[in-house]
Amino acid sequence: MIENTTQQEICSIVGLQREFFAKGETLDIATRLQALKALKAGILKYEKALAEALWQDLHKSYEEAYLTEISIVLGEIKNHIKHLKCWARPQRVCTPLKMFPSRSKVISEPLGCTLIIAPWNYPVQLLLTPLVGAISAGCTAILKPSPYVPHVSRVLEELIRETFAPEHVALVQGNREVNTALLAERFDLIFFTGSPALGKHVMRAASQNLTPVVLELGGKSPCIVDRDADIAMAARRIAWGKCLNAGQTCIAPDYLLVHHEVKEALISALASEFKHLLGEDPREAEHYVRIVNERAYDRLLGYFGDGTIVFGGQHERSERYIAPTILDGVSPDSAVMQDEIFGPIFPVQTFSDTDEAIQFVTQREKPLALYYLGKRGAKRVLRHTSSGGACINDTIMHIVNEHLPFGGVGMSGMSSYHGVESFKAFSHRRAVVTTPTWLDLPFRYMPYTFFRWVKRIL
Repeated sequence: MIENTTQQEICSIVGLQREFFAKGETLDIATRLQALKALKAGILKYEKALAEALWQDLHKSYEEAYLTEISIVLGEIKNHIKHLKCWARPQRVCTPLKMFPSRSKVISEPLGCTLIIAPWNYPVQLLLTPLVGAISAGCTAILKPSPYVPHVSRVLEELIRETFAPEHVALVQGNREVNTALLAERFDLIFFTGSPALGKHVMRAASQNLTPVVLELGGKSPCIVDRDADIAMAARRIAWGKCLNAGQTCIAPDYLLVHHEVKEALISALASEFKHLLGEDPREAEHYVRIVNERAYDRLLGYFGDGTIVFGGQHERSERYIAPTILDGVSPDSAVMQDEIFGPIFPVQTFSDTDEAIQFVTQREKPLALYYLGKRGAKRVLRHTSSGGACINDTIMHIVNEHLPFGGVGMSGMSSYHGVESFKAFSHRRAVVTTPTWLDLPFRYMPYTFFRWVKRIL
């Protein structure tokens, strides 16, 4: 069990970080680079411990832990170390003739004291990747990992305690009571990853202090398979995207929207690919993650009644194991088609033409990701739909490129991060106009004697 950090401790940490930031300790670029390198060293030191903890909490193999968690954070750090000096440099912008002889620039300054709340599904990546942006921008940060992955949270606490002074970066532990205590404090930015329902709660709390928020949420990410798709390749990439973390991924393909002419071929190919990836018995597979807790397990099993199981369906409560499962004959109004599934269950819907698929997607909330597998309809689907990110003839991979922004739209979130977007998310872009004193044109002053000439210039 994770022990809650007390409200008194939280208040003390917030006070320490405000004092530290006010002294300008984080403003120097060299100091930020040193902190990023220290974080990298800490991750490398604790790599084995983090991987072991991920196995204990989620049955996540070392390979998957490295590929989907540790390597992404290390890649983010590398990108920031390489480009931070350039990103932080003041940017000169054009100044119109009407402002002569002034000059204009934009400077990036840190927002200040920030709060980062991470979920359980990718507990390392989704806590430490935003932290890279906070450090890079020159902010302090309080980190709050999920209590649902206690082994990972304890290792992260050790890593942060050993790497940073608490006035710069600190980690607090606990349940939703701790979240409530944190959200009652005043921060300069709150970065939250989680469900839309909790995102609304965070936004309400932040509004009391007019605190800006970055919300990385979720939703039902559609996986559209058109009649001209390469079925074998589509099935392989879709099955991999759904198997990853046992579907407990905010950008997992949530449901299949498949052209009716290739539906049976796709289901057959998916079944083959699930077996190819995980073997005849996924329960024995080294690389197949378990459901995080019994509550999530029971919720997922409840979806089995919303359709006919045409593949999979095996489950074992003692291990919180659910096999990859394909559901056919599912009503668009059923719970499995309304809720974000967040598990290895694949409901199937069909369409007859691309416009019908587009209409099906746009009648629902904007998803965090959209996947289209086909040849001729990609441009049309992208043009007439909206999502946080998208892949054509692939799944998941847009999160891997640290040069791409990652974020949601509408109910799937607001603002983006990764790479320079992380730096921007934790920064304020301050407009500065510098006007010399050697010339003072009289046009702008009352009583506006030269207004007729000024009007022509404007």
